[in-house]
Amino acid sequence: MDLPCMQWQDHVAQKWTGLDPGMKEHFLALIEIDDVFKCTLSLTTKDDLDILQSISAGHSVRKDTEQAAKWREKGNSSFKSRDYTSAALHYSQGICCASQSSEQLSLCYANRSAALYHLQHYQETLEDIDRALKNNYPSHLLHKLEERRTLCLKYLSLDQKANEDQHYPASENHKNPDRQTKASAEPQVSRICSQAALSFCSEKGRHLVAKERIAAGEVLLHDRAYSCVLIPGMEEVQPTGRKQDTREGVLFGTEHRRCHRCLAVTLCPVPCDGCSYSRYCSTSCQRDAWEEHHCWECSLGADLMVMGVMSQLALRVTLKSGLQNIQMANEPMIDKSTKPEPSCINQHDASTSHYGNSYLSVFHLLHHLNHHSPSVRFLSAVTAATLYLKLSKIGTPPAPFSRPLEANRQPPNKMGDGENMTEELWMLGSAVLRHILQLRCNAQAVYTLQDTGTLKSTVQSSREIRIATAIFPTLSLLNHSCCPNTSLVFNTGISADPSEAELSTDLGRREAEYRGSSCGVTATIRATGVIATGQEILHCYGPHSCRMAVKARQHLLQEQYFFLCQCEACTLQQREEEEGSKEGRQQLTGYKRSLHQAGLLCGKCKGPLNKSTEDGKKGFVCSLSSCGHHISSSEVSRRLQEIRIDLEKAVDLMERDIPDEALKLLKRTHCLSELVLAETHPLHGELEDATARAYATMGDWSRAAFHLEQSATAISSQYGEDSIEVGRQLFKLTQLHFNGGARGPALSIIPKVRRLLCLHCGPQCYELQELQVMEDCLRG
Repeated sequence: MDLPCMQWQDHVAQKWTGLDPGMKEHFLALIEIDDVFKCTLSLTTKDDLDILQSISAGHSVRKDTEQAAKWREKGNSSFKSRDYTSAALHYSQGICCASQSSEQLSLCYANRSAALYHLQHYQETLEDIDRALKNNYPSHLLHKLEERRTLCLKYLSLDQKANEDQHYPASENHKNPDRQTKASAEPQVSRICSQAALSFCSEKGRHLVAKERIAAGEVLLHDRAYSCVLIPGMEEVQPTGRKQDTREGVLFGTEHRRCHRCLAVTLCPVPCDGCSYSRYCSTSCQRDAWEEHHCWECSLGADLMVMGVMSQLALRVTLKSGLQNIQMANEPMIDKSTKPEPSCINQHDASTSHYGNSYLSVFHLLHHLNHHSPSVRFLSAVTAATLYLKLSKIGTPPAPFSRPLEANRQPPNKMGDGENMTEELWMLGSAVLRHILQLRCNAQAVYTLQDTGTLKSTVQSSREIRIATAIFPTLSLLNHSCCPNTSLVFNTGISADPSEAELSTDLGRREAEYRGSSCGVTATIRATGVIATGQEILHCYGPHSCRMAVKARQHLLQEQYFFLCQCEACTLQQREEEEGSKEGRQQLTGYKRSLHQAGLLCGKCKGPLNKSTEDGKKGFVCSLSSCGHHISSSEVSRRLQEIRIDLEKAVDLMERDIPDEALKLLKRTHCLSELVLAETHPLHGELEDATARAYATMGDWSRAAFHLEQSATAISSQYGEDSIEVGRQLFKLTQLHFNGGARGPALSIIPKVRRLLCLHCGPQCYELQELQVMEDCLRG
């Protein structure tokens, strides 16, 4: 996924093993990126290119009319069964595979217009009709398209009249990405709030601190990704809410559903004219992607899949910056490898003041050349060198790599008129290597909530999925904490204008100022609690104290980010786990105990279990002195695994629409779990959530609400009462009370749900809109 595929990794590993010891020593002694690239380029041969070609042959992205016809037939099958969403996805895949101006392309467009019509996407239907006509649609079938066009215009006219009657301005652009107005130069929306300030110290590097008191929920930082790459192959649930049917090997992932530039969800993507892989939400995104990076990527699509997401993102960053900006960034080159680096990771170079959405802010991120293992350093270098050799065969560098300097930049002393193509490409290859190494420590996974409910479900069920890898320069200013004082949300596509309700609050107005009318992938950091003056603003790099044990977190952070985490949560949890001291447990206020210890019960007396600290008695011991029962770690793990297996079976039964059988299995599992799990254990929370889902599927709202309340208790114990996890669980509880007609209980928890969702996600999140609809109905 992020790294190159295993075949390429194995090839490079064998190449490293076969190197002369003297050459290995020379390679590892190099401390400059340019020198590493130059050395590796001399070691990269035609054999490496041949190996890459043989591997990439299994990832063809060429146009294929026969494949387009097969996808259209699958779409027809879904259309006949009235699964119009799946039909649209199949037709879209056919559109991406079909050759330009071919009859197969016109047929796929026409068929997709029919699916979109049934989904009531009338504007998009009209656009697909026009595209079918422009691509030689058979004349004897024209009457079908004209009838469909007439019906769409009729419905759009009725919608417009209804909007005018309700005094709402008609907006034909609302659902039509092609008609969205884009500025020729996208606004720079990376901002830090006025209450925060940039600071520096030798121990922490560059970091953000509160220069005055910051209230909970305040937007601290808003940053747009400098560049991003969609992750292929991530399974998603159908937008209809039904699990995907894989009987015919059809599995649609993020690459089929989202724009490959701004990540916006779309059922009717605009294909790349040259390859069958890349697709976009609009013609403007298609054009911008082509001008920025895809004019080079298009012919290298299969190779980039082999080289991994990090390599592709590094290339995109380089192409977007342009040759002149890279030259400018290299002009005052400082040897960063010999400078001390911060121990509490801040990945920016401490000698610079660059931050924001500019290339300098990316260029000066630390690359940690000497911290990467020899195998990773060699893999990155050979990948960059091989990519350079592939690019050198394409021809003259396209416009993106000759783009003008960024605003307020002065050209370097030596510019490119006298430089030949080889020198330009050499600089590109060296920059790609720099960014590959940087991204291993600075790349940000982009997550989104994905609906996982079944087709019949009336209660929201969702999970976080990773959809892309991006580089956010300003976000990289924040240091890590395993228990941060901020939360992070992502926005993709073109942001909507703020509503009057949002603008009616101080928080809404401030957020609207930060959000602006940005296009692309943006990240928003909010304060999850009051941040006092002088306190550092901290962000979690992934390993969180609520989800992972302290030693596992420290090991992961050391391996990926090259620092030993000594944040407050790690310090206190480590003291509790290693020393078992009473003082350590008392100081864990605000931090959760080890996930393996929290919520385990003694099988004899139901007392809480603690980790045994006695020599020769590894495992757990009952905390009640009157009992003192001991149980081994392996026995605890075995029991937890049995519960986990039964839970997964029950969830599978519900996904296959057999809730009664799932409920029987869950009841038996509950009996088993009562012997080992307390109400606060995370696994107990999952069991209660699944039981609530089973009852809700069967329409027993009151029992479903009871079990979801139990689940919320466990989630609150794990993540904290003010966590977004609790907010989403209580949102589901509100839905259950609403569906069951329990007016009082629903209205009693709505204020807390609203507060938590607004705190973490902002006043514009869609759950708050649905919450308001439910409250209006209950008070109606």
